[in-house]
Amino acid sequence: MGITFFFDTYALIELLRGSPSYLSATQGASIVTTKLNLMELHFVILRNHGKDNADTAYDAFVEYAIPLSDDTFKEANQLKLQLNKRDVSYIDCVGYVLARSQGAKFLTGDNAFKDLENVEFVK
Repeated sequence: MGITFFFDTYALIELLRGSPSYLSATQGASIVTTKLNLMELHFVILRNHGKDNADTAYDAFVEYAIPLSDDTFKEANQLKLQLNKRDVSYIDCVGYVLARSQGAKFLTGDNAFKDLENVEFVK
């Protein structure tokens, strides 16, 4: 069984763009994400490429979205407080916490997470 990556919104966008570094890093890997990340993805594509493309992208990844628990939100708030000076989003904190709980690596190109444990940083 291959590695599982938690795809943050940055990673989802890079995958859709066909970024060579993301395609090679994730080849054969399993994907998990959240509907919060898909909401961000949908907005970015909606703004830049229209509703049909946004809906298509959302629908392509929705099967990989896993449910969120109250404990995940509480832990994410603790992480947000801990990383307060890094200006990280709530959604990224939720994803990072969820990745750890699922045994997945947090895949991102966000510099705020670059030096944290359990992060696969790809630009």
